[in-house]
Amino acid sequence: MKPLAVIGNVNVDLILGPAAPWPKAGTEIIVDHDELRVGGAAGNSALAWDGMGINFEIAANVGNDEFGRWLREAFGERGEKWPVRPERTTLSVGITHPDGERTFFTTRGHLPRLSLADVLAVLDGSTLSGGYALLCGPFLTDDLTQDYDALFDWADEHRITIALDTGWPLDGWTNDNCAATRGWLSRCGIALMNEVESTTLAGLDDPADAARHLRSHMPDGAIVIVKRGPDGAIAIDRDGELVAVAAPQVKVVDTIGAGDVFNAAFLAALARGEMLSACLTAGTEIASRAISTLPRSYGELKASREAAR
Repeated sequence: MKPLAVIGNVNVDLILGPAAPWPKAGTEIIVDHDELRVGGAAGNSALAWDGMGINFEIAANVGNDEFGRWLREAFGERGEKWPVRPERTTLSVGITHPDGERTFFTTRGHLPRLSLADVLAVLDGSTLSGGYALLCGPFLTDDLTQDYDALFDWADEHRITIALDTGWPLDGWTNDNCAATRGWLSRCGIALMNEVESTTLAGLDDPADAARHLRSHMPDGAIVIVKRGPDGAIAIDRDGELVAVAAPQVKVVDTIGAGDVFNAAFLAALARGEMLSACLTAGTEIASRAISTLPRSYGELKASREAAR
C-alpha cells in the first residue's frame, strides 16, 4: 500500500443539537446531543483513517492552550511533533438541525499560522515517496498557503501526489479565490470537491461538465472527484472518462465531516491499488456509515476483486 499523509486544518469541534427553529436572541434552548471532538478537514480525514485501521502521517499545528494539548494527545505519537503557536486553538461550534444540516461558528485561532516549516518538521518526504498527501483548508491556513509553490515543489521532488480539497472560501468564490485555486490545481494530481464547490468554481451547472473543466487546469493524468452527497460521487479519470457511483440510502444523524471521511476512504482505496470505481464506492459507503452512526463508526475498508496487483 502506498503511503498516506494529510496536511492542514485540525481544530476542536463542539457539536450541539439538533436545534429547530433557530432560537431568538436572549433565549435558551435545551438540545439532546453534545460532543466535543477533533475537527477540521484534516482532522476528520485523519480520524477516519485511524478508525479504518489505515497507517498515515499528519502535519498540523495547535494553539498554546488546553485545547491544543488535548488535540495533540488525541493523536498520540503523531501529534508529538506538531508545533505549538502563541494563539488560542481554533474552536468550531457546530449546531446541527433535524434535517442533518448544520451551522458553524468558528474562531480563527491558530490555523492561519500553520507554515511550510511546520509541515516539513513533521513529514519526511522520503518516507512518503510515491504516496498521496491530502491537502486541506487552503483558505484557513494563511501562512502555509502563501508557500504552496514550495510545498508542491517538495511533493514533486519526492514523487508525492497532492490531493487537494479546498473547502469553501470564507469570502466566497471571488475572482481572486478562483484564480488561486486554478493555480493550485495546476500542481495537483487529484481534486476532491463537493458539487456546489465544483460547479461554482467552474461556472457550470452540470457537475460532470464542471469536473471536466477543472481537470483542464490540471496536469495530464489528473483525477477530479465531485462528491454529491446522497447522489453519490462522480469522477473524471486519468483518460478523461466519466465514472459514477451511487450512495447507500441511510438515515442521517450528523453530516459534519462527511466529505472529509469520503476523502480518507477514497485515498486509502486508491493507495491500495483499487480501480477508480471501487475507490468512489469506498468513499461513499464509509462516509454514509459515518454520518448515520452515533457514536460515529467507519468500518473496515473492503477490498474489491478488481484491486490492482
